[in-house]
Amino acid sequence: MSAEPLAFEAKDLSRVFGHGRHAKAAVDRVSFQIRKGEIASIVGESGCGKTALSRMLLRLDKPSSGQLLFEGRPIDEAHDAREHFRRVQAVFQDPFSAFNQFFSIRSQLKSCFRLFPKRPSRAEMEERIDAALSAVNIRPREIDGKYPFELSGGQMQRMLLARVFIIKPRVLIADEPTSMVDASSRASILEYLMKLKQELDMTIVFVTHDIGLAYYASDSLLIMHKGTIVEQGPPDQVTQQPRATATRQLIEDIPDINRDWLGRERLGQKQ
Repeated sequence: MSAEPLAFEAKDLSRVFGHGRHAKAAVDRVSFQIRKGEIASIVGESGCGKTALSRMLLRLDKPSSGQLLFEGRPIDEAHDAREHFRRVQAVFQDPFSAFNQFFSIRSQLKSCFRLFPKRPSRAEMEERIDAALSAVNIRPREIDGKYPFELSGGQMQRMLLARVFIIKPRVLIADEPTSMVDASSRASILEYLMKLKQELDMTIVFVTHDIGLAYYASDSLLIMHKGTIVEQGPPDQVTQQPRATATRQLIEDIPDINRDWLGRERLGQKQ
């Protein structure tokens, strides 16, 4: 009896931009596995290659070399990319960039049904949109006639999550989904993501610079630095016994209210 395929598997995967002397490897021969149903976090500082990697998982960019498998098959095996987009969706750092400012929110949520081979009736589409909005704590009538620029950042993040509830993908790529919202909205969005995982039995891939968030939410961590994966494993192992300098720096950068910030303790002693 064969084992259940992984959600993603990469073997010596690279993504290079530019040519010749100007070539730059954003992702440089990385290998990893992400199991079905787990929450995996790709963690690293800005410019480390994590977004370039996530774009390949979404099939928005093609690998320059190496192999990338989705559920045991080459990620670009299906000729129609919509087939992949039905299975793999994303929540982006800037939710406004994911919506056209000139069309109403409801009309854009309705456009999600174009990904399906058979589009449901108009009544069923409206019913599913209303159910998705309710799932992210938005009263459906609140957005009637509203455009993206009329909503807050936190509300727009919830619109992205509502879209995921409509499509019901197998995998969600969450690229810094809480970086543009305040602390209370951040907790709500994480709660909705966990709700999505439980209700839809999804695999979630977090893309973040925040190793504290990744530790809290994940089953496995992949630490990236300068295009390579320098460390990977269970959160406790990676954070409590870090081997890579980049991992130790990410841990050191976590704010600590008890830390001697700006020499406050020393200043207090002088007074």
